[in-house]
Amino acid sequence: MQAVYNITTEGRSPLERFMGEGAYINAGGVFIAGNNIEAEWREVVYLHGMQPEDKAQLFFFPVADKTYCVQLCYIIYNSATQTHKVFSFTMLPAFFEQFPRESLLTNPPFTFNTATEQQFTICRRALLLLNELAETEPVTTLAAQLHTAHCAAGLLCRAIEHIAVPFMVCQVPACRFLAYEGEREKISLACGILEQNIDAPHTIKELARKVAMNECYLKKGFKAITGKTIHEYQQELRINKAKELLQQGGCSVTEAAQILGYNSISHFSTAFKRVTGMKPCELLK
Repeated sequence: MQAVYNITTEGRSPLERFMGEGAYINAGGVFIAGNNIEAEWREVVYLHGMQPEDKAQLFFFPVADKTYCVQLCYIIYNSATQTHKVFSFTMLPAFFEQFPRESLLTNPPFTFNTATEQQFTICRRALLLLNELAETEPVTTLAAQLHTAHCAAGLLCRAIEHIAVPFMVCQVPACRFLAYEGEREKISLACGILEQNIDAPHTIKELARKVAMNECYLKKGFKAITGKTIHEYQQELRINKAKELLQQGGCSVTEAAQILGYNSISHFSTAFKRVTGMKPCELLK
């Protein structure tokens, strides 16, 4: 199957073309996946002062009639290490056999009949999936395969949404204010504040004051861009952090709850099960 998706142009693969000139690979590796998905990462330094912006691109390759291969590529800059992290996810033709053909044919890029490249926006939800994949260490091989498949499917979903409707929020009358870049930046700033203060949840009033935005606009804009309410977003961040603490070992359920600001073990366990589908104690090593 390599010849299907590893199409080269002037001797370069889609991923190499995506990274561009001057890319020096410091390190790299693969994520354990099933037979239908291939996923890898690279840590890249750009020589000669070249510093590409964060970007994402979808490569679509028709293999045969109603048979497809899709590759997603991402470049994310890490200011702490001053390097770029490059992710690549390849969905092989067998991956798409689980979906009805008619549902595929109603969505770009499956409406195309030639090899296509589509650039799209890296939304906050996609960033969370990439971070989750990079930072989580599943305890078994099967868990690793399922986790990679989950993240890859989520990323493909986000990519298709952005390609089909590049700026979805403009279609929502109540969120027309998000057509202004400054307003979208305030939502992005709000997400960053929540991510940096996982153990100290913010009220909507506090968050609105910090980003200088009307509370009503903040709630509507946040939901439109992230797909989650502010409470749901904070809850997911806290639970994901709790998963890390419990999987790493050396931390009890009570300690994890206290670290993340939960005053009640019962509330923590309920929230944990709602987000993950399992009890906190099931992750203890």
